[in-house]
Amino acid sequence: MLPHPGILALNHLLEAEAWARDKLKPYAGQCVEFRSAPLPALRLDILDTGLLRAAAADAAPNLVVTIGPAALPAMLRGEDALLREIGIEGNADLAGTVQYLFRHLRWDIAEDLSKVFGDVIAERMVREGRRFAAWNVEAADKLAQNITEYLIEEQPLLARPAEARRFLAEADQLRDDLARLEKRIETLSRKA
Repeated sequence: MLPHPGILALNHLLEAEAWARDKLKPYAGQCVEFRSAPLPALRLDILDTGLLRAAAADAAPNLVVTIGPAALPAMLRGEDALLREIGIEGNADLAGTVQYLFRHLRWDIAEDLSKVFGDVIAERMVREGRRFAAWNVEAADKLAQNITEYLIEEQPLLARPAEARRFLAEADQLRDDLARLEKRIETLSRKA
């Protein structure tokens, strides 16, 4: 049976960084479960080498890491947005270690590409990949701005924030005026 691609990817990252394996070694024998709907859960045993292997189907996880459905778009917004989409439950020490690895363990894409294409081409590929990703983020931001402007200016379905605040203030003032008028009418009708 072929190993799970997720296990292969995680072990590839861990094999490249001795410090990351050292962080996991104290938790040897513990089980971590990754959940990301609609994908099936992935249970991993931590080995004494700091690497991972598939856990038995009936293994009780010491830690459950739930990756929310908005994690992929959150990646584009940055690390903090991504971490808000990840829930961690279970062993507190292991949870802290896993969070530390989420924050600091990085894939050195250029290193892996250089083994196939050479150093110069790998660096250019990574640089162009980053430029392309930045262009996508910029294009998405501009599209959102254009749609918002269209819905405010051309096809007024949205109100500007200042106009909405002014409308709400006027509505509050009208409500207060109406309440005072009702009190005055009530007072006058009692006197009459």
